[in-house]
Amino acid sequence: MARADRLARIDADRIAHETDYRTALIAALQTTAKGRWGLFGHQGKKGETPASVATVTALIELGETIDDLRDTLGMEPFALYADFVAARGPVRSDAVGEPKQAQAWLARLEQESGTA
Repeated sequence: MARADRLARIDADRIAHETDYRTALIAALQTTAKGRWGLFGHQGKKGETPASVATVTALIELGETIDDLRDTLGMEPFALYADFVAARGPVRSDAVGEPKQAQAWLARLEQESGTA
């Protein structure tokens, strides 16, 4: 019974952290959609601001925590975090800018959940 209780607590933590992650990511995407670059790291160090670095660091740390919890529970990695990490980094010069990319992400998340 103790193991089942422990796993239930871990799962409750996972669910809470995933909700927090989604909320934080949406807030960051909304800021980026308004024209603040740095979330996706398309310009490398040149596009970083202290706020964008702090936001990205917090999202990565929370995503890693979620993945650790999911691993403990025998679950697949957190897809939203994996998608975010995959979308970060330098891009070709003709790629969509971060604000438009953020708008597309927000539209996708809204479609997935019904609201963003």
